[in-house]
Amino acid sequence: MGGYEINGPWGPPSALERYLFAAAAVDVPRVCCLATASGDSPVMIARFYEICEVLPCEPRHLALFQDRDVDDIDEFLFDVDVVYVLGGNTASMLGVWRVHGVDHALARRAAERELVVGGASAGGMCWFTAGYTMSFGPLTPLNDGLGWFPGSFNPHAQQDGRLDAYAASVRAGAVPPGWAVDDGAALHYVDGRLEHVVRASDTARVQWVDADGVSGRETTRIR
Repeated sequence: MGGYEINGPWGPPSALERYLFAAAAVDVPRVCCLATASGDSPVMIARFYEICEVLPCEPRHLALFQDRDVDDIDEFLFDVDVVYVLGGNTASMLGVWRVHGVDHALARRAAERELVVGGASAGGMCWFTAGYTMSFGPLTPLNDGLGWFPGSFNPHAQQDGRLDAYAASVRAGAVPPGWAVDDGAALHYVDGRLEHVVRASDTARVQWVDADGVSGRETTRIR
């Protein structure tokens, strides 16, 4: 997801959150929230549990700041159907995940059986090889994503100047070709292949960016 189609952090679940949870294709998915990118913000975690009161699911979260209260991360993730990654600082999140071995634990869990992973902003960017981020202050390439999906990911692409800066970075070879995704839109990969491009607002766009320029992609409206 490039970002949500609704304002937060409070309110009803967004259509994109509903879409993410439903992708597990089970009646009551077990959903693990990772709020690492926000430093395990209590507000962000409370928001997660708020939407889980509305959506049918079994929620849990893995906190990595302060003292970690989960001894075996592999065991904690073993029966999870959906990993929901919240937004924030992508670079810091990846660093913390790697220190705690979350990156490897997620890869092992995904190899065992079907697993839905996703999220908005940092939660969408982290799965790609690279991204375009404000993790370091100004917009900057990030080239050490998890690499589950090829190319790069630029969230919040509707923000003033962000698409142009991303396209310039791609042309310069600083970041590989990839996706510019507005708030309210999302990419849906299945087994590493892009299967669906969706939007939850009338104005949200998804655009492919490479050395030849920017080209819009057709999206499916969800509600």
